[in-house]
Amino acid sequence: MKERDTITAIASGMTASGISVIRISGSEAFSVAKRVFKQKKNGTFSEWRCEEAESHTVHYGYIVDGEEVIDEVLVLLLRAPRTFTAENTVEIQCHGGILVTRKVLQAVLAAGARLAEPGEFTKRAFLSGRIDLSQAEAVADVIAAKNRLSLKNSINHLQGRVSQSIRALREKILDEVSFIEAALDDPEHMDLTGFSERLMEESQENIREIDKLLSTAEKGKYLSQGIRTVILGKPNVGKSSLLNAFLGTERAIVTDIAGTTRDALTEEVQLGEITLQLVDTAGIRDAVDQVEQIGVNLAKKEAANADLILFVVDSSAPLNENDYEILSLLQDKKAIVLLNKSDLETVVSLEDITALLQANSCDAKVLAISMKRPESTDSIEQEIKNMFFRGNLEVNDEVFITAERHREALQSAGQSLAEVIRSIEAGMPEDFFSIDLLNAYRELGFIVGEEMDEDLVNNIFRKFCMGK
Repeated sequence: MKERDTITAIASGMTASGISVIRISGSEAFSVAKRVFKQKKNGTFSEWRCEEAESHTVHYGYIVDGEEVIDEVLVLLLRAPRTFTAENTVEIQCHGGILVTRKVLQAVLAAGARLAEPGEFTKRAFLSGRIDLSQAEAVADVIAAKNRLSLKNSINHLQGRVSQSIRALREKILDEVSFIEAALDDPEHMDLTGFSERLMEESQENIREIDKLLSTAEKGKYLSQGIRTVILGKPNVGKSSLLNAFLGTERAIVTDIAGTTRDALTEEVQLGEITLQLVDTAGIRDAVDQVEQIGVNLAKKEAANADLILFVVDSSAPLNENDYEILSLLQDKKAIVLLNKSDLETVVSLEDITALLQANSCDAKVLAISMKRPESTDSIEQEIKNMFFRGNLEVNDEVFITAERHREALQSAGQSLAEVIRSIEAGMPEDFFSIDLLNAYRELGFIVGEEMDEDLVNNIFRKFCMGK
């Protein structure tokens, strides 16, 4: 089978660094390594006697291709099943130059290994039963973590916190199905009196557990992906200055000429422990040309898809119809109105904006700031914490759902359990309960990979990097 071929890949990424790691995994991993890894004795190369070596030991020598010495390396020998893939594994630590790393990889491929597919090492760990599917996805999340909190949440997933919750739910559901099946097969010895009431209580409790997990999904999304934050305002109010202040560099052009920004400029920003996907947009006004109009339309589209809108207002100038148009875009959105240029003589007050927001049924926060004061970004950061995380940005033992497919599976499982409750209330026979209970059991199984969908599994691992 293709899954049991001996595979190899660069596990440390293709960038120049101090050390590169080439991983080999499979039943022939040691044999492949022996063909390229040599040790020196008395000035001459000798064969690596890996069959005599203990597991989890490091060996010094050279990667040799015929008569050519490619590099001086360390080799880590790992015997199955105590490895990441649960297969025999060799990891070659060579110098980190791009050329030498490629030459070591080519030598390993010529020695009988094949190039691993994206995520194939982690896929083998899953197929071997060493980790479940939610833990496998957490491996990719650890690599992609954008901040300390998303990393900590990913580690919680990797350690099986989600798996434990899901398996506990599945076990309770399966116990109920087993009882129903046993009672229907042997009605003389199994009494179903009072079972419906007990099953309803159990199903309600399971729904509460599922809802508790689902309630973390929004915060989990913001932790893992960042908050998509769109900066809106009419021209020349300080939108690009705000972006530059967040970035700490002159990323966007800032001039006194209105309409400088014509496109949506997106940058990832670390604001303390918060990750923002920050989008600077064209100033919203009656456009002077077709290109600017495209930019204005794009700004409105970005606003519609935003998690958060930062509406920048020039507090030193009167509001006009452009400000009122932008106010209409804040409907049903998390938003912060930033009264910029508060260091100047102001004509727009906090009270003015608050009254306008109330009149437009907008529940936005209002802050007075100045891009000439660096501490302005601190107040914005704190407001975002309050708005999205209730001021608390700690991740302890709590599990946050971050994957969309986990959320969808939990929702489907909850709906199936709700159907069980409706069937009980309608006085349906017990065998009807089993249908929806098993549906809930299967949906939860998709999260941990116990209900296998080969296309789904393959699609998940295709998103991994080559050496993971």
